[in-house]
Amino acid sequence: MNYILKDENAVYYECGFSCDNELLIALGDEKYFLTDARYTTEAKEQIRDAEVIETRNLYKTAREIIRKSGVKRVYFDPKEFSCADFSELSKFRIDWRKRANLSWKKRLIKTEEEIALIKRSVELNAEAFDIFAKKLQECEGWSEKRLHFEAIAHLSRFGEFDLSFDPIFAINENAAKPHALPGEKRLQKGDLILFDAGIKYKRYCSDRTRTACFGENIHFGKEQTFSNPKIQRAYDLVKKAQERAIEAARSGMKAKDLDKVAREIIDKSEFKGTFVHSLGHGVGLDIHEMPFINAKNEQILEDGMVFTIEPGIYIPGEFGIRIEDMVVLRNGRAEVL
Repeated sequence: MNYILKDENAVYYECGFSCDNELLIALGDEKYFLTDARYTTEAKEQIRDAEVIETRNLYKTAREIIRKSGVKRVYFDPKEFSCADFSELSKFRIDWRKRANLSWKKRLIKTEEEIALIKRSVELNAEAFDIFAKKLQECEGWSEKRLHFEAIAHLSRFGEFDLSFDPIFAINENAAKPHALPGEKRLQKGDLILFDAGIKYKRYCSDRTRTACFGENIHFGKEQTFSNPKIQRAYDLVKKAQERAIEAARSGMKAKDLDKVAREIIDKSEFKGTFVHSLGHGVGLDIHEMPFINAKNEQILEDGMVFTIEPGIYIPGEFGIRIEDMVVLRNGRAEVL
């Protein structure tokens, strides 16, 4: 298949290097990496299985390469190219075929090497959670904004690692917003904390969420005790929903059926309707990629897929709870990474 890529992670997957101004063209067995003079030297040092071509005009050079090749059809992912980009590219009139999620579909089943990299990312992230929990013991009275800053510093090991995404640190009612922004609320003993974060290891992402009760012995383990009975009931239910979903996950089942396992547990309780997002998403070079574990996805789950399982309960004005881990399907069942 002949295709052209622009997304950095899609390009990296193909040739081992990417930058913010690039195109990768694959024509049969030949691949071409196009970039400008700022990146040529590094590209030549790191790229595998592709010819590096320096150019001041990516799309003009891409058109010339495709014209010279004589191919009649090239696939592209419409999510990667703006209207302006495609207008430039398609000045050379051949059969341009849309193929949504072209790279994600190629990356859907992870290799053992990729799984090992993701597992290491998960391990480093878990270690960072423990380090940050110790730091929190001295942070009573600090604002969410200050704690968000501290989380970034400790997760990245003060610059050693990139982060998978901007971490979420939310207290009490702010945690009822699944992707809460940090505010001025200050941390006090007995507060509920929702902490969602991930780091990158050799570009592969991790993603983890814990909900905890703040006190002298704050930790991000799954066994948590809250003084508020309603919060405790909700927490125990989310924990049960996650455990059941992990236990139920099987190769060969539909993604929507796995979502249903966790959702039914919550919807049959007093907290019906408070699980407002999907159960999970794939993780790899992108923090959100296929497979998407939601109530409508007919995708069949297979060995080698890596994804999150993260049920939650969110009650606006009161609290939010989420517990998230990453799993890989192996030998037909889910293995927690």
